[in-house]
Amino acid sequence: MAKKQIVSKLHHVMIFPAFILFSIFFIYPLVRGIGLSLTDYDGVSAPNFIGLDNFVAFFQDKRAMNDLKTTVLFAVGSAPLLNIFGFLYALLLDSKFKGKGIVRTIIYLPAVISPLIMGYIWYFILQPGRGYLYVLVEVLTNNPLNFNWMASPTIAIGIIIFVNVWQFVGMTMVIYLAGLQAIPEQMHEAGEIDGASYYQRIRYIILPMMIQPIKINVITNIIGSLSVFEIIMALTDGGPGYGTESLSIYIMRMCYGSFTGYSTAVAIILFFIVLIPVMISFKYLNTKEYEA
Repeated sequence: MAKKQIVSKLHHVMIFPAFILFSIFFIYPLVRGIGLSLTDYDGVSAPNFIGLDNFVAFFQDKRAMNDLKTTVLFAVGSAPLLNIFGFLYALLLDSKFKGKGIVRTIIYLPAVISPLIMGYIWYFILQPGRGYLYVLVEVLTNNPLNFNWMASPTIAIGIIIFVNVWQFVGMTMVIYLAGLQAIPEQMHEAGEIDGASYYQRIRYIILPMMIQPIKINVITNIIGSLSVFEIIMALTDGGPGYGTESLSIYIMRMCYGSFTGYSTAVAIILFFIVLIPVMISFKYLNTKEYEA
């Protein structure tokens, strides 16, 4: 048997375990979820087929619409900031200066902490009246801080975005830094010889060579931001009211509230809400990759 035929068959054999795992952990739950989303299943009684009623109910559900708005707002605020600051930190750490290792550790350190733990840490910092920030302000100024950061949904979402960016910017930075360090030094030298400014080298040399890291970071940050759960649960529990509740939290609460069929329909909708911007970003960045 020719070597190419053996290698081809080996590829088919090696992909088989991955296909089995993909079928068990993605295809089967997706098909099972689509089936449940078309029923009135409450987690106990036998499910009855109700067609698309759950999907129609979602768009008539004011709480779900509010959660959708919160989720999109969080993603629009969080994903771009993660990429911008991650890229800027990577540019900083790609240069030579003393203490670079310490700065890199400080930026990356929050990423090793669980998002749930990170949410509780910030909860104890910002807890109205008794939080560490309130105690610190009172000690320094001898006046109590009479302001509840979490009373306003708008400010609370801003704080959640800040905590999320602060925690995960290190992971984004590491991927950009790996991309920067993979650019051949000759490319930078050629730019300098041609008299290109630092901005021009970023625009015409660095960014075109960084399409792969950009693609990874943009897609993972979109998925992570639209699926946000732990930080909100720990920091605000979705409050005040339902002002900071995300769709992921709503799905969990509907599922435990005996609305399993409806919560599954919302999960299917969230799946497509995540999939659409990911596909658009992927297609757009692929065209940039070919141009580069």
